[in-house]
Amino acid sequence: MADRSLLVTTLLTVWAVLPASGLARAEGGTPPGPQGGSTPPAPAAPTQGSGMGAPPPTLGPEGSSAPNGPRLGSGEAGAPPPLHVEYAQYGVAILALVDINSGAMCGNSVQSPVGGGRAPCILGSGGGLVIRGGYRSPGPWYVGGAYAFAKLDSSNLFRLGIFQQLWAEMRYLPDTGSRVAPFATWGLGGVTYGNEWGVETGGAMIFAGGGVQFEVTRKAVVGLGIVYKPTLIAGWTDTAGIVRPTGVANFLGLDIQLEVRTETGRR
Repeated sequence: MADRSLLVTTLLTVWAVLPASGLARAEGGTPPGPQGGSTPPAPAAPTQGSGMGAPPPTLGPEGSSAPNGPRLGSGEAGAPPPLHVEYAQYGVAILALVDINSGAMCGNSVQSPVGGGRAPCILGSGGGLVIRGGYRSPGPWYVGGAYAFAKLDSSNLFRLGIFQQLWAEMRYLPDTGSRVAPFATWGLGGVTYGNEWGVETGGAMIFAGGGVQFEVTRKAVVGLGIVYKPTLIAGWTDTAGIVRPTGVANFLGLDIQLEVRTETGRR
C-alpha cells in the first residue's frame, strides 16, 4: 500500500509540472533553470559583413568616402608648370629683293639727256644680306630691328648700286605645339640708294608679310619669310645727269633666316 501511494503522488506532481512548462514555451519565455531562476540568453556572435567590430572608414578631403593619400591629377602629383623664358634673338638672312614696279623714277617721262628717248631704269632687282636682332617674349611676340643691304641692277649707271634698309619689325608666332610655327610680320623703316656705299637718294618704306620658322634646337631656328614693301623714294639727279622724279617703288622681299637665342630671364 505504501508503494502504491508513493507512485500516485509522483504521477500527480509530474501532471502538474508539464502544463506549466508548455505555457511558458508558448509565451516565449525561458524554461526555469535551477533554483527557479531563468537562463540568460547567450550573446550573439558577430557575423562577417555586419560591420560590428570594424573601424569606421577614413573620410577623405571634404567629407568624401575616398581614403586619404596622394590624388592623381592634383597640383603636387601633376606635371610642373612650364617655364616662361625670355630670349635675345639675333641672326642673319640671305635676302632676295624683287622689283615689282620701279615707279616714277623709271617711267616714260624720264628722258635721257644724250640723244633723247627713254632713260634706262636705275632701280631693279637684286640680292644681299640682312642682320637682325630683337627680343623674344615668353608669349607669341617678337620685337626687333634689322639692317639690310642689297646690290640692285642699276643698268650700269652705278658701278655698284647699293640699296640700304634699316627697319623696326614685329612678329606674331602662334603656339602650334610643334617645332614648325607660322608667323606674321610687319614694320616700317628708311632706305638709302647710291653708288657703292654712298647716298644719292633716300626714302621710307612699310612692309607686311609672313613666313614659317623651324626650331632646330631650343636656341636655334631657321625660317623663310616673304614680305611686300612699298617704298617711297625721293627724286634726285643721278650721276648720268638724268632727273629722277619722286615715286613709289614696289618690292617683294624673300629671306632665308638663321637665328639663335640667348636666354635673358625667366618668369
